[in-house]
Amino acid sequence: MLNPSTNPVLLAGEMRKLNMTITIDASQAAALPKDCLSGTARTNVIDRWIYVFTAASFIGIVLAGFVPDSLGKLAAIQAGQRPPFPLILHVHAVLMGSFLLLLLGQSILMALGKRNWHMQLGIAAVVLFPALVIAAIVLVPTMYRQVWIAAQSAPPPIKQSLQANLSLLEDILLIQLRVGVLFSILMWIALRSRTRDTELHKRLIFLASALPIVAAFRRMEWLPNTLPHSALTLDIYSLLALSPMFIWDLTRNRGIHRAYLIFAALFIPMSAVLYSLWDTPWWHATARHIMGI
Repeated sequence: MLNPSTNPVLLAGEMRKLNMTITIDASQAAALPKDCLSGTARTNVIDRWIYVFTAASFIGIVLAGFVPDSLGKLAAIQAGQRPPFPLILHVHAVLMGSFLLLLLGQSILMALGKRNWHMQLGIAAVVLFPALVIAAIVLVPTMYRQVWIAAQSAPPPIKQSLQANLSLLEDILLIQLRVGVLFSILMWIALRSRTRDTELHKRLIFLASALPIVAAFRRMEWLPNTLPHSALTLDIYSLLALSPMFIWDLTRNRGIHRAYLIFAALFIPMSAVLYSLWDTPWWHATARHIMGI
C-alpha cells in the first residue's frame, strides 16, 4: 500500500481536499449571523430563542393583567354599575394584541432562520405602529371623560371615589405621555434601521414593546405597588420584564449594546420629569386642561 506522506501525487490530492474543507468551513461560519459586540458566531440556541421567550412573556403579562380586570369590569357593566366599554377601547385592544402577536411571530421566524418571511411580514409593523399611536391618542381622553361624566351625576359617596380615580388618571396621563413619546421614537429608529443595523433594530423593537405593558402591571392589584403615590413599582416591573433579554445580552456580548443606551438616554430624563410632576396641583390642572375639562 502506498503511503501518501511519501507519494507526491497522493500528497497533493490530500492537500487539495484539506483546502476545500477549510474553504467550506470558513464560508459556513461567515454565513452565520455575527454578534455585533463580541464578533463570535451565534451558535448558541439561547441567542435565537431569548427573543421568542421575551415576546411570549410580554403576551403572558398582558393576559395576566387584562383578562381578570376585563372580566370584573364586564360583570360591573352587566350589573349596571358602570357604562359599556367605548368602541375605541376595543379597537385599541385589537391593535395592541395584533402588535404583540406580530412581535412573537417575527421572533419565531428569525429563530427558525426564516429571514425573508420575517422581512415580508415586517411590513405589517409599518401599519400597526401609527395605528396604535392614533388609537391611544383617542382612547386616553375618551376613558377620562367617561369617568368624569359618571362623577358629575353620582351620589356623594360614589362621587368621592370617582373623583379620586380621576386624580389618579391625571397622574397616569404622565405615564401614558411618556409611553407614547418613547414608543414612537424607538419604533421610528427601529424601522429606519431594519436593513442597515438589524441588531439595533430588533432590540429597539423589544424595548419599545415593553413600554405599553405598564398598563397590564397597573391592573395586577395583587402585586405590591406604590400607586397612587408614585409610579416607581410600575417602572420596576416593566424593566424586570426586559431583564432576561438584557442580562443575556450583557453576558453574551460582555458589554451594553447601544440600543439600551439610546433607551436610557430617553427614558431617564422623561422619567425624571414624570416623578417631579406626579400629583402636583399644577399637573392636575394641566391634565384637566389637556382633557378639555
